[in-house]
Amino acid sequence: MPVAHVYVAPGFEEVELVTIVDILRRGGVDTRMVALGDSLQVIGAHGIAIAADLSFSTADNALADAIILPGGGPGTQALLASPALHARLQEHQAAGKLVAAICAAPMVLAKAGVLAGLDACCFPGCEPALIEGSAEVWSYNVVEAGNVITSRGPATAASFALTILQRLTDAATAQQVGRAMLYL
Repeated sequence: MPVAHVYVAPGFEEVELVTIVDILRRGGVDTRMVALGDSLQVIGAHGIAIAADLSFSTADNALADAIILPGGGPGTQALLASPALHARLQEHQAAGKLVAAICAAPMVLAKAGVLAGLDACCFPGCEPALIEGSAEVWSYNVVEAGNVITSRGPATAASFALTILQRLTDAATAQQVGRAMLYL
C-alpha cells in the first residue's frame, strides 16, 4: 500500500487538507497528516482544528511515497520558514518520489529548489516566487512535471487529489473514487 505524508502547519487551508486526505484514504493510500511542529493539534486558516497523525520529528520520510503540501496563507508562511522541511523535500525528490503542493504551497517547493526547470501552477499572485525558483508557470488547474504535481487552490483540490491518487495507485482506482464522489 502506498504511503502519503500530508504536512500541515498552523493556518493551513482546511478544504485542501481534508479533500486531499479524504480522497487518498478512499483510494487505499495510507495517508498520514504530519504536523510541522511537535504539537499534533493544528488550527487551520478558518479556525478548524485537526489532530495530525505524526509530528515532524517522528515522521519517517523514507517510508513515504509522496509528500504533499496544502496551501493557506499563514500555513504556507510556516512551511516557507522551515529549512528542515525544505531539506526533506529535496531528499524526497532526489529519491524519485512524488512531491506535490497546492495553492500558495508551490512557493515552498520553489524555495526548496524542487521546481527548478519544471512546469508548475499556483494560487494567483504567487507566480513571482515560482518564477524566482526557476519554474515555468502555467494557469492550468493541475500541472504534472516529472514527480512533481502542483495545483491552484481550494476549488482544484479534488482534481489535484485524484491526480495524486492515480500516480500512487492506478487510473482505475482514481476513476472509481472520483465517480463515487461525483467528481467525474
